[in-house]
Amino acid sequence: MILLVDDDATVIASLELLLRRAGFATVAASSPDSALAAIASGGVDLVFQDMNFSRGTSGTEGLELLSRIRALQPELPVILISAWGSIELAVAGMRRGASDFITKPWSNERVVEAAQTALSLARLRGAAPDVSREKLEARGPIASIIGSDPALLRALDVALKVAPTEASVLVTGEGGTGKELIAELLHEAGPRAAGPFVKVNLGGLSTTLFESEMFGHVRGAFTDARSDRKGRFEAAGGGTIFLDEIGDLDSSCQVKLLRVLQDRSFEALGSSETRRVDVRVVSATNRDLRSAVATGAFREDLLYRLNLISIHLPALRERRGDIRLLAEHFVNALRRATGRGRLALTPSASSWLESQSWPGNVRQLRATIERAALLSERDQLDVADLAAGEAAVVWGRERESLPPVGAMTLDELERAMIDKAMRHHAGNITHVADALGVTRAALYRRLKKFGLAT
Repeated sequence: MILLVDDDATVIASLELLLRRAGFATVAASSPDSALAAIASGGVDLVFQDMNFSRGTSGTEGLELLSRIRALQPELPVILISAWGSIELAVAGMRRGASDFITKPWSNERVVEAAQTALSLARLRGAAPDVSREKLEARGPIASIIGSDPALLRALDVALKVAPTEASVLVTGEGGTGKELIAELLHEAGPRAAGPFVKVNLGGLSTTLFESEMFGHVRGAFTDARSDRKGRFEAAGGGTIFLDEIGDLDSSCQVKLLRVLQDRSFEALGSSETRRVDVRVVSATNRDLRSAVATGAFREDLLYRLNLISIHLPALRERRGDIRLLAEHFVNALRRATGRGRLALTPSASSWLESQSWPGNVRQLRATIERAALLSERDQLDVADLAAGEAAVVWGRERESLPPVGAMTLDELERAMIDKAMRHHAGNITHVADALGVTRAALYRRLKKFGLAT
């Protein structure tokens, strides 16, 4: 049963008609007291609540009612209804425990989706965790995610539980922990698996290109726009859009992204035609977005829109028991790829791998093993082979002395090293960034600065 709380009879009537057509049973209340009475009588599974119940528009009544509902039934999901101009009230409500917010005028599809998602998540929160690797494998496609560490299995359990919903998911964790694999799992294990999976690296996307890249453009929108072009959101229609490195997004772009996530609509650059978008949104970051909100670097309303569910991936150093499993997996893949059927790690090499800190996490572990296999002529990879592969990242295949003082500026030296790393790793941005000890976003900025092709 969905409880609709609003003092406007027309709003109640519209929501009742919409939700009943979608198969939901509803009950209405026109005041905070009648709403609390309906909840106390039992049978209410979800609340849609307005923020004002009198001539005032401060939202104080709505926040007070939310607090009273939370005190009465802490697990009851509440969706706030707020005008776009009072989004700050909705954010205040999310801080107090609301599960979602919808802006007026609303989209009918958005209301139904919000109801379905809130009810699904409420059921999942009451479900017991299932963290057996065998049981998880029976529930979904997790074969590409190697490991049996309890923290990893808990993350997989949450991912498989929320995959069938439309909830937006924020995947957090250090670089190289496998956030993209979780995004792919959410897509493949959900109802949109037959649709496209579109990945966008926001850290490498310049502010000037954001609108064109994300929303598309029409012919003549700018000098080089010789034809219409679909944006990433339109390309992801019916599927999932994965917004990687969301924490690197510029503040002006955050506003534009919030609009499309809130209204599920956008306008292509140079066009006045509003287009609807039907996508599941998964985002990822290695940054602490709560701290970014506190410093004003990230919008709090956008964080709540992205973060209905959060999945955190542990660093590799926090699940050392999985290092040997991952190493064997990578060696097996190399056997198939290179035709070296006897390729293997010595026991001492495996122990050495388990003893390292791996600041680059799984990505760095894989790169270390791959480099060792490429540089060594032996099939039994030992500690010396692995260490040589690591040294190759910093020094190249042969140690080279620095140029004489005054022969190159710092910019020239930096450009030369980036150019060398790009050639060494065949333009693989991830591997180059790891090798140089910078983030992908920082590497993209340097590539643009020095005019190096990606």
